[in-house]
Amino acid sequence: MSTERVCLKNYNTFALSVQAAELVVAETIEVMIKSWQRAKKRHQPLLILGGGSNVLFLEDFSGTVLINELKGIEVKETEDAWQLHVAAGENWHQLVSYTLENGMPGLENLALIPGSVGSAPIQNIGAYGMELEQVCVYVDLLNLTNGEIERIEHERCQFNYRESIFKHQFKQGFVIVGVGFRLSKQWQAQLAYGDLKQLEPETTTALQVFEAVCATRRSKLPDPAVMGNAGSFFKNPLVTQQVAKELLTQYPTMPSYPQADGQVKLAAGWLIDQCGLKGYQIGGAAVHDRQALVLVNRGDASSQDLVDLAKHVRNTVVAKFDVWLEPEVRFIAANGEVDALEVLS
Repeated sequence: MSTERVCLKNYNTFALSVQAAELVVAETIEVMIKSWQRAKKRHQPLLILGGGSNVLFLEDFSGTVLINELKGIEVKETEDAWQLHVAAGENWHQLVSYTLENGMPGLENLALIPGSVGSAPIQNIGAYGMELEQVCVYVDLLNLTNGEIERIEHERCQFNYRESIFKHQFKQGFVIVGVGFRLSKQWQAQLAYGDLKQLEPETTTALQVFEAVCATRRSKLPDPAVMGNAGSFFKNPLVTQQVAKELLTQYPTMPSYPQADGQVKLAAGWLIDQCGLKGYQIGGAAVHDRQALVLVNRGDASSQDLVDLAKHVRNTVVAKFDVWLEPEVRFIAANGEVDALEVLS
């Protein structure tokens, strides 16, 4: 399905009323390739979206927005694991629910993360002490120029905190069409983060973890269908042990999470909250009053409102803590993605 000059309000979770020159909903790889070829012929940019849950449109998009609607879930059971191949257009949370309903635990900590399966490896999505890279074994990548599909094994994905090779080397001219998962039958509850610490490791089931994660997220995070938002706007910052030590001397209750590489992860939401920014508003954009890490569209926000608010949050946090926050959300200008830090500087 192709439509020209279409409003993207229903295709980005910030619910911004920006327009695209063309919108294509692609249910097949052939449609994706043809859309790419047509965009190239017209010398127009092409932007691939899944759920539109991690983007901030800065203005109208001058080219084609391609919605990845590839569907399908295949499961192969082995002696020690379930091997899943999932098409990129599947909804992420619905996949989590599907695995639990079919007795395949392992994704429950990642429940209610908005977006599609194809978007998950790009950001290396994570929540409640777990990241996608722990269960992802490969990503199938379509080269739009030659129509070939290459399987990128886990080792080549260059997963890191909210990072992957798909944000860099495979940023243009490629689209994720499928993701492979391995869910081990030697399941263990991951309860080291937040409210999950209250659960008993010996008796807690995957479904109980799932329900606890859903309850916590629903209590703190706004539903994009009700109030436009893109989930966590900023990454949790990584600092040196020395910086963390100095901050903990000043703020003993500050959450901090030592990392394997020697750095320390801080909670961006806590830093923003300590600056008294919950509920702070510029135009129609505001810091959510229950979760400071989320910037929301209260109904009539412009792209510039959100940019100005993000700038204010960053500048306020650095003034108080001398720690710079980096956006997790991708910034999209008329011709494609741009450097979010440059926009906010």
